[in-house]
Amino acid sequence: MGTLYLVATPIGNLQDLSPRAIRILREARLIAAEDTRHTRALLAHFDIHTPLTSYFEHNKLAKLDKILAELSQGDVALVSDAGTPAINDPGYELVRAALDAGHAVSPVPGPSAPIAALAASGLPTDRFLYLGYLPRKRGERKSFLAQVAHLPYTLIFFETPHRLLEALEDLKSVLGDRPMCAAREISKVHEEFVRGRISQVRAHFTEAQPRGEFVLVVSGQVLAGTPVWERDTLLAAIQKEKAAGKKAREIAAALAAPSGWPKREIYALVVESQ
Repeated sequence: MGTLYLVATPIGNLQDLSPRAIRILREARLIAAEDTRHTRALLAHFDIHTPLTSYFEHNKLAKLDKILAELSQGDVALVSDAGTPAINDPGYELVRAALDAGHAVSPVPGPSAPIAALAASGLPTDRFLYLGYLPRKRGERKSFLAQVAHLPYTLIFFETPHRLLEALEDLKSVLGDRPMCAAREISKVHEEFVRGRISQVRAHFTEAQPRGEFVLVVSGQVLAGTPVWERDTLLAAIQKEKAAGKKAREIAAALAAPSGWPKREIYALVVESQ
């Protein structure tokens, strides 16, 4: 009985493919890939010659029997185009089928765009909710956002460049002008993290044409009774924002929600510390 390995692959920088991932891909009987052309280029870079079969959204159910047959003979590795398989990519049905057939399923951890963006966002990481791509149609998107507007968790979405500005407009309209971070091209040459209020991030990409796939990390709803930062904690955060070159008004806007302090009081502290 073989093991189904879920192998995380680079989301940009090829050096992020782990030594264990390389070994598993070399030793597997078969690699099931979202796009065999894309994966073949990755395998060639690392001199890996394991046979490939396609496994993508429109053939994932038809391929189950073939992959399960291979698993009965040895190990199979599942990869997506980039990142961790089964996270916003095909994989759940295969994992479920492999488990039901008595096979072991083992993750080979590595790159994940939502987790990478969250970690670098500057927003709370202790509780978060990953929600995949926002709905394409505006009405459906607003309805969807309304369902999560009250949640205290940091929210994580995927978005395409051609829908980014509309999506940011709807985020502000439904959620309010919360702190957020828009991440693109993570681990690539043109990696960019834009942090600020939703309106500020939208203004940035109104001037700079959006390019690449985006991860949007948005602050959760600050609930009544949420602990307020100590003054010393707030002052330390102010100094950090000042060191980044932000103005008093920008600092007050960025720190109000996470700190629980009113903007005007933060603004006064910034002015006093100058």
